[in-house]
Amino acid sequence: MPLAFTRKVSPRIVDCALTHVDRQAIDADRAIAQHAAYEQALREAGFDVVRLPYLAEDPDAVFVEDTAILLGGHAVITRPGAASRADEVDSTATGLEPYFAIHRLTEGTLDGGDVLKIGDTLYVGQSSRTDEAGTTALQAIVTALGYRVVPVEVGRCLHLKTAVTFAAPNTLLFNPDWVDPAIFEGTDPLPVATDEPWGANVVQAGKRLIYAAGSPKTADRLGQRGFDVVQLDLSELQKAEAGGTCMSLIGD
Repeated sequence: MPLAFTRKVSPRIVDCALTHVDRQAIDADRAIAQHAAYEQALREAGFDVVRLPYLAEDPDAVFVEDTAILLGGHAVITRPGAASRADEVDSTATGLEPYFAIHRLTEGTLDGGDVLKIGDTLYVGQSSRTDEAGTTALQAIVTALGYRVVPVEVGRCLHLKTAVTFAAPNTLLFNPDWVDPAIFEGTDPLPVATDEPWGANVVQAGKRLIYAAGSPKTADRLGQRGFDVVQLDLSELQKAEAGGTCMSLIGD
């Protein structure tokens, strides 16, 4: 059974780091319930959900995607761009070590939410959380593992995967105002609805797509392409500038 790694929501999620959205009151109990539904959706999609060590004092710790990149039997431990998240990476490494060969970035900053894997290419967003030094450090590790790195400029949203995600077999879901789909070679671009700018983030979970409710037109477009779309209320977690991919690490 394939594995999906998650981490329990901290009650301090109300103090999360924000960059592109205004702070709103977050109901921590409701966020915990929404996260539990998200984990259940992963299980129903055929994953064995493994929780990483709980970090009660780290507001953003539930967003495990930013702390590692899974590549086959390897895990690259990142260097998150928000200083408040520096303590999360050792916990992630501890949780992943029984399952993967561990590699660590030693320079720059890089959030996993800025890394979009398509085949053997890692598209890396150059954002407020990921810099050139971090991208170069990643390239030094993954080249030996058979991957190439393509930097992508990101300016109007938090992470690259806020603007674009990949849905098998080759559908590229993207916001045309935030990213140029021509960058992503060999894909079939599908734009989000014009009034659903946050709808480009989708979790590829086996034969299903896990999708945050609130972008019904885009969800319908995915359905018309034959995808089994599971829509979840992630509204409290979205107030923390999160998308569905943020809350899990899913291997190849």
